[in-house]
Amino acid sequence: MNAPAITTHKMSLYEPYAVGGLSLRNRLVMNPMTRSRSNEAGLANALIAEYYSQRASAGLIITEGTAPSADGRGYANTPGLWNQAQTDSWRQVTQAVHAKGGRIFAQLMHTGRIAHVSNLPRGAEVVAPSAIQAPGKMNAGPLGRQDHSMPRAMDGADVLAAQAAFVQAAVNAIAAGFDGVELHAANGYLMEQFLSPHTNRRTDAWGGSVENRIRFVVETAREVVAAVGKDKVGIRFSPYGALGGMLPYPEVEETYNSLAARLDEAGLAYLHIADHSSMGAPPVPLSLKQSMRKAFGGTFLVGGSFDSKSAKQALDSGLVDLIGVGRGFLANPDLVERWQQELPLNVPDSETFYTPGAKGYIDYPLAS
Repeated sequence: MNAPAITTHKMSLYEPYAVGGLSLRNRLVMNPMTRSRSNEAGLANALIAEYYSQRASAGLIITEGTAPSADGRGYANTPGLWNQAQTDSWRQVTQAVHAKGGRIFAQLMHTGRIAHVSNLPRGAEVVAPSAIQAPGKMNAGPLGRQDHSMPRAMDGADVLAAQAAFVQAAVNAIAAGFDGVELHAANGYLMEQFLSPHTNRRTDAWGGSVENRIRFVVETAREVVAAVGKDKVGIRFSPYGALGGMLPYPEVEETYNSLAARLDEAGLAYLHIADHSSMGAPPVPLSLKQSMRKAFGGTFLVGGSFDSKSAKQALDSGLVDLIGVGRGFLANPDLVERWQQELPLNVPDSETFYTPGAKGYIDYPLAS
């Protein structure tokens, strides 16, 4: 696949765009954001359906991180896609979004070591590429803030089982009516844990060299593509991200350039870069974004604290095809209209990001 040339040209954020065989009404993407409105069974519900359908004017919605397996559900009250009941529960969400002309991908997120055992379903355990505990604490329900649980190092069978879980969850997502899936290889979760030498100290075929450390991500992506089709699969990375205890390492750019090239060969629909510099992480260098775009011939998406002006500039530069926006969509269901008409924006209420119920979730006012 030949990568598009990066040239300066004028495009509108609000014009249609095609990702593979999927037509988007505009170039604005609602970024995945954990909202913790599910239940202990990991089911989607009517509240979640209302939340996403309110935001269906986005060109593409990417859901909150959704666990592909019981072991991958490290947070309380996050949804899953590993069983039939969960799959069935998501149909009300996809139907509500499609009824308003929207498009929606499910983000598949295995948390790996970013977990507390009390948040996992009965019989599940915290696993990771290596037995290295994540720094910091997380919400453990009635137990309050607790240290992350020490993970068990995955053996070869565990690695293959995790790959199979991603594949089955993708199949379940399509059965639930999703237009596609995004593999979450960012923010310090399992896929990124395989990529970093700080969290992957394996000596087998899944660790050591850059080629070995990217193997889990590349092979999983290929298997998901084989199961649901290349037009239905994207992936998210956060080079230089600091979430989940991620640390810089010398071969970071080699790692991500290699990933971009290998995933281009696999034919993924899009590659999504999360730039966490607004949250205190080092910025993703422009040179790395450019080299990854050159290596990857599919749709290139960048998310990270854009406003309407900077989004237009990024699009006009030719670096990106799509613009990802998170908290802007969280607080403004009609963000597309507000940006297009230069209307004032609602301010996100951080106190209700992860709390149960409708407050701070489906009650943000529309501009009109």
